[in-house]
Parts: sequence; structure tokens; C-alpha cells
Amino acid sequence: MNVSARNAFKGRVTALTHGAVNAEVEIGLPGGDRIVAIVTEGSVRSLGLAVGKEAVAYVKAPWVMLMVGPRNIRFSARNQLSGKVASVQKGAVNTEVGIELPGGSTVYAVVTHEAVMELGLKEGVEASALIKASHVILGVPA
Repeated sequence: MNVSARNAFKGRVTALTHGAVNAEVEIGLPGGDRIVAIVTEGSVRSLGLAVGKEAVAYVKAPWVMLMVGPRNIRFSARNQLSGKVASVQKGAVNTEVGIELPGGSTVYAVVTHEAVMELGLKEGVEASALIKASHVILGVPA
């Protein structure tokens, strides 16, 4: 299956916390990085999610926020993934920034040209990707 989400993180469910309406699902990625998603309990059942099951976490690049500088700031975004800028691709409207995580995965964000300039984003710069858990869409192999 092909999808339009720029970020597709393949891994396994490493934690699952059930709630009355929603569940928190943690996907462990190769190399030790992890992505947390909030999905409905209905989705947990229909996808057959359980610890150890293979899953793919999808995140559209425009949903990824970027941050540089000290990491002593707290955010409500459940996913705070830090690494180094591996690519900066300027487009006609926006710029795509790829951040390589310590485990080897790359997370892509699409931000304005102004944000790239203001944050000083260029290859080699340490940066963090912030992703709300509610912006993560889960899929499982058929």
C-alpha cells in the first residue's frame, strides 16, 4: 500500500495502555527510537494491536514541528525526537527538513522558509522533531 504520509516508521508495539475511549500505543523502531500514538480502542481491536505485533506509524511531514536549542523546555507533544539535520530541501513554497535520529530512522518535516532561516537549520545542526501523539496514524501489515 502506498500512502501520502512522508514519514512511515516500521516497528513493533512495545507498550499498550488501554483507556475508556482511547489507547496509547508505543511503537519501538529498529535502533531504539520510539513513536507514541493515541488511537481509539476500536482501532486497537480492528487492527489487532498487541505488544509484539508489527505496526507502521505514519506522520504527515506538515504535522511535524521543529525545535533547536536547549532541550530543557517541556512540551505537551508526546513525541520529542532529537537528532541531527541530515537534509534540507528547499521547495517553491516550503522547505523539507530531514532529521536523522540516533537509532538510524529519519523524520521529515515541512516548514516555512522563514522557520528554516530563524532556526538556523542546516545539515549537521542538532534539532528536535515534535509530534503530537494524536497526529500519528497506525497501520499493520495485512
